Amino acid sequence: MTIGDAGQAFTLRLAERMSRLGTESAFEVLVRARALEAQGKSVIHLEIGEPDFDTPPHIVEAAVEALRAGHTHYTPAAGLPELREAIAREISRTRGIEVGPERVVVTPGGKPIMFFTILALAGEGDEVIYPDPGFPIYESVIRFAGARPVPLRLREEHGFAFDPDELRSLVSARTRLVIVNSPHNPTGAVIGREALAELARLAQERDFLVLSDEIYSRILYEGEFVSVASFPGMLDRTIILDGFSKTYAMTGWRLGFGVMPPALAEHVTRLAVNCHSCVAGFVQLAGIAALTGPQDAVAHMVAEFRRRRDAIVNGLNSLPGVRCLRPAGAFYVFPNVTGLGRDAQAIARDLLEHAGVAVLAGPGFGRGGEGYLRFSYANSLENILEAVERLRRLIETRYR
Repeated sequence: MTIGDAGQAFTLRLAERMSRLGTESAFEVLVRARALEAQGKSVIHLEIGEPDFDTPPHIVEAAVEALRAGHTHYTPAAGLPELREAIAREISRTRGIEVGPERVVVTPGGKPIMFFTILALAGEGDEVIYPDPGFPIYESVIRFAGARPVPLRLREEHGFAFDPDELRSLVSARTRLVIVNSPHNPTGAVIGREALAELARLAQERDFLVLSDEIYSRILYEGEFVSVASFPGMLDRTIILDGFSKTYAMTGWRLGFGVMPPALAEHVTRLAVNCHSCVAGFVQLAGIAALTGPQDAVAHMVAEFRRRRDAIVNGLNSLPGVRCLRPAGAFYVFPNVTGLGRDAQAIARDLLEHAGVAVLAGPGFGRGGEGYLRFSYANSLENILEAVERLRRLIETRYR
């Protein structure tokens, strides 16, 4: 790559590992959508996985009070003791396990837990099994760490939950980590108790750890949320990834955490020291207010997401060439669009450029996403219904 002015140009030599680092297609689509809006085009945004609700007022007020009280200095790298204790109590209560604050590491968002866990546990010659389709940063970080990513296909015929027999066939002597995500991005699927029990048995039988991405655990519509950490023998084999972004509409606050074996927490904290030093104190105090304050805003948000989910699923299933499972959690649908006779990338592009609806093509979440689109229903019911109608008109005018 050549950079610099004429006469002073030079070659920027990047480290080889940078070629292994991927990205999120959601932000790329957002840039294109914003460019179209700048040209005066109406665009309905169903691409970004971000609650369209404001952070509850009592959380905002806690941060303001903390700022006024001078909480603007360095904090411990693993997080404020009082927040780690609050998180430990919450995880103990919601997962039915005994967790102490020594297991908790607070980070700027949930991604560092993903990044640090993989960096700490997997290296050259190791293998990490991850869901496909799945959050694209899993594969990206596995490759960046020098390990081999091993995709575990999630199939529509199984409700986008993993097949325990298929998982067993992928585990090898080099498997260091298995990543699961429930409720799941991009499909909204929830992993059942029986499948998780099989995962727990396999982890102990074949000696690997599990990174359980539980960031959507509170956004659940049917059934029960179960953490693999709650099974006998799994507390010290599980790293729980969770945070405040989705549950409390705090995406921009960048506040997440991991719950893990204390021995691993020491190494993850060392990575935090080398990376970001600490998380802002006033943000952490807002997190305490989120966990210990009223939860009615969360209940209201989930009820509204359920209403939108039903509307978008019913709308999509009324379209020719489209079928869509009803997700049990998160705020995404993952409709099968193979009946439209075009590849998913082309449909997503047409939908944005010709219909003004921004969605993500399934292949952005792995090879298992081919033939699917991801719609985030973190938008108003009115806009969701309009987006379905725009897709209907696109099908009628361009695909029939």
